[in-house]
Amino acid sequence: MSPVELAPRFFIAVAVILLVCRAVAWLLGKVGQPPVVSEMVAGVLLGPSLLGLLAPGVQEALFPQQLYPVLYVVGQVGLVIFMFQAGYAFTSHPLTGLAGTAGAVSLAGVVAPLALGTLLVLATAGHVPVLADGASLTTSAAFVGVALAITAFPMLARIITERGQAGTRHGSLALASGALDDVVAWILLAVVLATASGRSGPAFVTVGGALLFGLLLWAIGRPLAAALVGSDRLGDQSRLLGLVALLFAVAWYTDEIGLYAVFGAFSVGAVMPHVDRTDRMVATVTPVCQVVFLPLFFTYSGLHTQFGLLGEPSVLLFALGCVAVAVVGKFGACWAAARLRGEPQGVAVRVGALMNARGLMQLIAINVGMAAGIVNTTLFTALVLVALVTTLMTTPLLTWIERREAKSPVLDRTKDPVVPVQTSVDTT
Repeated sequence: MSPVELAPRFFIAVAVILLVCRAVAWLLGKVGQPPVVSEMVAGVLLGPSLLGLLAPGVQEALFPQQLYPVLYVVGQVGLVIFMFQAGYAFTSHPLTGLAGTAGAVSLAGVVAPLALGTLLVLATAGHVPVLADGASLTTSAAFVGVALAITAFPMLARIITERGQAGTRHGSLALASGALDDVVAWILLAVVLATASGRSGPAFVTVGGALLFGLLLWAIGRPLAAALVGSDRLGDQSRLLGLVALLFAVAWYTDEIGLYAVFGAFSVGAVMPHVDRTDRMVATVTPVCQVVFLPLFFTYSGLHTQFGLLGEPSVLLFALGCVAVAVVGKFGACWAAARLRGEPQGVAVRVGALMNARGLMQLIAINVGMAAGIVNTTLFTALVLVALVTTLMTTPLLTWIERREAKSPVLDRTKDPVVPVQTSVDTT
C-alpha cells in the first residue's frame, strides 16, 4: 500500500477511533470511571478481541497491517507528551512530612509485586507460552515483576483531585508513594531492558548513556528549561516551539540509547520550573494529547490484545494468576506497610486501593517490552487484562470504602490535611 493509499485509511481510522473512545467514555462515565479507563476499553474493543471477532473484514479494512507502524509513531507522540505531563505532575507533589511512610509504602508496593510476579513466571515456565522468541526466562520473569510493580501515578493524581481528596492524609500519602513507586519501577524497567539483549555492548551503551543523560539533565537541562520559561524575549508560541523541540530531542536520545522515549519525556517534565508560563504550555498541549494522540496509542495496544487466547485454560489461569498477584502484591502490601507505619485503617485501605491501579502506565511498559522483543502476544494479553481489571476496580472500590465507612465507625476516616497538594495539570 503506497503512502497515497495509506493516508485516507489513516484518516478514517482516526475518525473511528476518536468517536468510539468518546462513546465508551460517555457510557463508562455514567458509572464514575475516568476517561483513561474508557479509552483502554475502547482500544481493546476495536482490536481482534471484539471487532475482529464479530466483523473481521471490517476490522481488517479499518486497520490494515500497513497502518500499524503509522499508529505506533503517532501514538508515540501522544506518549511523549503524556509522560512529560506525568513528570511535571510528579514534581508538583512535595513529600514534606510524609517521606518515611511514603518510602515504606512505595518499597512494599514495588518489592511484593516484583517478587510475586517473578515467581509466578518461573513457576509456570514450560506450561504457558509466555516467552517471546529469543527472550530468556529470567528476563521475562523480571519484566513481568516490574510491570506488576508499576502504579498509574497520573491517574491516581486525577482521581484524588476529582474526588476532592487532595490535601487529605490518604491523598497526600498516595501521591507521594505513587510518585516514588513509579520512579523506582521505571528505573528497574530500564535495567531489564538494558540486559534483555544478552550482550554487554547494548547494556553498556544504555548504562553509560543514562549516566550521561542524568548529568546533562542536571547541568544543562534544568538551566535550559528555566531560561526557556523565564525569557521575556520569547512569545508564547516561540516558548512552546522550544519546549516541543527540547522534548523531542530528548525523546530521540533516550530512544537511541535504549531507554525509550518515555523515560526522556518524563525527565524533561520533572525538571520544568513550576510557574504560570509552564502551566500554560502544559495546558496548551494537554487537550491535543488526550483527545487525539493517546486514543491512537490505546488502539495500537488493542490491536495486539487477543482475549481469544484466554480460551486456552493454561493461559486463562496464568492471566488470572497475574491479576491475583497484582492485587495482593500492590493493594495488600501497600495497605500492610501503611498500617505498620501506624496509619489508621481508613487511610491505609484507601492508599492500597489507589496504589493498585496500573492504568496507562502499565500499558506503556508492556508496549515497550513488546518493542524490545521481551513480550509476546500471550503475555501482552495477560498483562493488558491486569491493567484493565486493576484500573476498573479502583473507583468502585473507593466508593465502597466510603459507603462502608459511613455506616461503620471502625474505619477511621482521618481527612485532616497534611500536605497541601495542588495538581497543576489535568492528568489522565
